[in-house]
Amino acid sequence: MKKEKILFWTTTGIIALFEGLMPALTSQTEMAKEGMRHLGYPLYFGDVLVVFKVLGVLALIIPQVPKRLKEWAYAGFVFDFLFASISYFVVEGVVFFSFFPFIFLGILMVSYVNYHKLQKANQPV
Repeated sequence: MKKEKILFWTTTGIIALFEGLMPALTSQTEMAKEGMRHLGYPLYFGDVLVVFKVLGVLALIIPQVPKRLKEWAYAGFVFDFLFASISYFVVEGVVFFSFFPFIFLGILMVSYVNYHKLQKANQPV
């Protein structure tokens, strides 16, 4: 179970940094606002997205959060990554940024699988 715990916390930490901390710190920069405009989204959508990303990360990293809420957080991040890819495909075409969210989707899936392995072994996460 040590391997699963290390994998869970490493991958969940990566998600927390890139989906919680970085958006919270950079969402009000001009580059972030221009990115939202470029993809065709209204600026308020970026603010709402950051709030839900931070809440989702908190749900994943706080052990006392109910399992059902963690499941919703994982599902929310899956939708986030899929729709980010779709947005880039539609606006930019087939470029690196169109596939970049799939890297984080893979990291998220490793976190999810190891979360369930730890739950099955009754290890607190």
